[in-house]
Amino acid sequence: MFTQKLRQAYHTAREALLAQRTEAGHWVGELSTSALSTAVAVSALALVDRVAHERLITGGLRWLAEHQNADGGWGDTVVSFSNISTTMLCRAAFHLTGQPHIFTDALDKSETWLRAHHGQTPSELAEAVRRRYGKDRTFSVPILMTSALAGLVPWSEVPSLPFELSCFPQAWYRVLRLRVVSYALPALIAIGQAVHHHRRSWAVWRRWAIAPSLRVLARIQPSNGGFLEATPLTSFVALALASTGKAKPPVVRQCIEFIVASVRPDGSWPIDTNLSTWVTTLSINALAAADDLKCLGSTSSLVEFLLRQQYQARHPYTGADPGGWSWTPLPGGVPDADDTPGAILALTHLLGQPSEAAYRAADWLVGLQNRDGGVPTFCRGWGQLPFDRSGTDLTAHAVRAWHALEGYDEPIRRALVYLKQSQRDDGAWLPLWFGNQFAPDDINPTYGTSRVLAAYRDLGLLDSEPARRGIAWLIANQNDDGGWGGCKGTPSSVEETALAVEALLETSSAEATQRGLAWLIDAVEQGRLHQPTPIGFYFAKLWYFEQMYPLVFAVTTLGRAVRRLSSSQ
Repeated sequence: MFTQKLRQAYHTAREALLAQRTEAGHWVGELSTSALSTAVAVSALALVDRVAHERLITGGLRWLAEHQNADGGWGDTVVSFSNISTTMLCRAAFHLTGQPHIFTDALDKSETWLRAHHGQTPSELAEAVRRRYGKDRTFSVPILMTSALAGLVPWSEVPSLPFELSCFPQAWYRVLRLRVVSYALPALIAIGQAVHHHRRSWAVWRRWAIAPSLRVLARIQPSNGGFLEATPLTSFVALALASTGKAKPPVVRQCIEFIVASVRPDGSWPIDTNLSTWVTTLSINALAAADDLKCLGSTSSLVEFLLRQQYQARHPYTGADPGGWSWTPLPGGVPDADDTPGAILALTHLLGQPSEAAYRAADWLVGLQNRDGGVPTFCRGWGQLPFDRSGTDLTAHAVRAWHALEGYDEPIRRALVYLKQSQRDDGAWLPLWFGNQFAPDDINPTYGTSRVLAAYRDLGLLDSEPARRGIAWLIANQNDDGGWGGCKGTPSSVEETALAVEALLETSSAEATQRGLAWLIDAVEQGRLHQPTPIGFYFAKLWYFEQMYPLVFAVTTLGRAVRRLSSSQ
């Protein structure tokens, strides 16, 4: 009976995954809509041209009012807890668009929530924002700038940004100790200029740097106007530059074109256009794990889709060498160390053997590897701020990609040293780009530990001491219902349960694995494959969920389980 239910659950998950393919044969997915993106988008549209964009502004504000949490705040997604960042930006949006009198109820509720949780005065609220992000100004300064433009905090509370440093050669950035992460250079330039203008700084070097830094910004702007394909970042750039009151540079016009093109039919905006490359490689690798690539039929279009996206020239934004992949085929993408291993593995599975493109990408990853042996997201050697450091999930993914090829023993050895040193005392690993809103400090050790154990599994090292400790942590943190959340006691989800069970399938943890599979089968039968949870972090702890995650993780795990069952019969 259990075997039959397992096979049926896999079939259900696989068919749901295949149903998401586009006519072109790949996957696009759908990112969660975002209150934060919507708030900043309508703020930018209003400041650039309120009359021309009245319909979009009104639609966005109505969506915000309708999706305010019951406690009066806003979260990043429609199922996220209220947080100070999104609530401050939503509040500012109603003021910047000139419509606070229409949405007085929503504003009163937000004021009550902010006072109850973060402070009574503008200065206390500003300090709460700064405290949330610490030394990293990537997101704290844009939030405070937007609030200052709305007259809700004084400009004295908005830290300055050294936008003049963008005028130095790109290769110098890592040694200049910028206070924003590597991927936030547009924010450094545009918001730095806005703060300089509104705080009336008389620093001569900053006045000199305005024109040349704008030229840098124009040079790195993608052809469709959207920096990183991200509505928040693009909107912050437009908002900042438009607020200086000068003739609007072409950068702003292109930003607005991107924002207008990105709005959804319900009046909201997502955090990013799509993760098409990422969810496509996840889907391919999920079916490969189940030994079921044949269900795709001809795979030539998928191979062509991936090969077209491998970067063939130095990236103008991050300065990355050619050879990597981004999360999307769109112009605003940037090559990174999670999508590149995914593409290496997917291509190798589709072709049945290593390819020249895969080896090129593997060499690209070697060039990204930090001195500590870990792999960062975008740029080597930037590790001063959280989202620029080496990541255990990224490193484990790179290890799996290197292992699928030949000749990468030394990078793998160095990566394993990093992974061993990064393991917590309790046996868990923490990921960089994924979290859990129910867990302490928003961390997600279930995701991180599962992803690292997948690398140990591929290397045949599940009996090693770090792997044994990681396995013990997963077993100890299984919930009473048989599933997993971000850690013990957090609500079980399809995504986290599938990841944990996959990591345990080839271990001797039969009882935990069986209970986890039973939970997952039941979840499939209840239709929970279509109920994604917000486990993803975008830049600076901006939460998202992706409708493809439950599907691909369930297919991977159920498919592996069916495959193991078939081989044992």
